[in-house]
Amino acid sequence: MKIQVKVTPNSKIEQVSRENDKYLIRVKEPPKEGKANRAVIKLLAEYFKVPQQSVRIISGIASKNKTIEILGK
Repeated sequence: MKIQVKVTPNSKIEQVSRENDKYLIRVKEPPKEGKANRAVIKLLAEYFKVPQQSVRIISGIASKNKTIEILGK
């Protein structure tokens, strides 16, 4: 399954919400050295109840807008 997400780093809370066909993700980590991307993967794995290895960023590594693939869903 592929999903579109918009990430908000440096947030006070960690949250996954859905708005139409896009997921809005808030993470506490800063967008430095891949910390926010790792937090997004961890949060989505928990949300979809899959291992972290099943979640990967396809495009948008350095962007707030990302395409993410979730294997097994």
